[in-house]
Amino acid sequence: MDLMIKVYLDRAQNELLAADSLMRLSQETQAKEFFSIEQSTTFYSSVISHAYYCIFYSAKATLLTKEITTSSPEIHKKTFEEFKSQFVDTGILDVQLLEIYKKLVIRADELLEIFKDEKWKRGNFTYKVIPQANKEPAEDSIKNARMFLSNIKRTINI
Repeated sequence: MDLMIKVYLDRAQNELLAADSLMRLSQETQAKEFFSIEQSTTFYSSVISHAYYCIFYSAKATLLTKEITTSSPEIHKKTFEEFKSQFVDTGILDVQLLEIYKKLVIRADELLEIFKDEKWKRGNFTYKVIPQANKEPAEDSIKNARMFLSNIKRTINI
């Protein structure tokens, strides 16, 4: 396997681990006590961000299997569009993976303002200002990132 594909997949796995860890830290009393974090503090917005990056780096790895690279400016938009055209529109990957990707892009966009001008983001996710309000989207994001990464690994034969 190409070294950069492995690097991207390792980074995706690391982002998923960070999302899982921050989810646990948001919910587990003992973990908060260990780190001297107030019990009401949560990291759900960060969970969504890390879940998104898991998917982003998984997509970058997948594109490299066809020797496609994306770069700034608009690296996130370019990566999404190339992933869609090369792997979903062609039928190589299930459209459900694109929907997961798109959903996480929307959430990350709302939290990180990554794609400020994308039309499809409006109305798809209601930004909740307090991090505690993002618990359900965070749980969904981790589940989706886990499924996305495992499908990408199967597709790349890892």
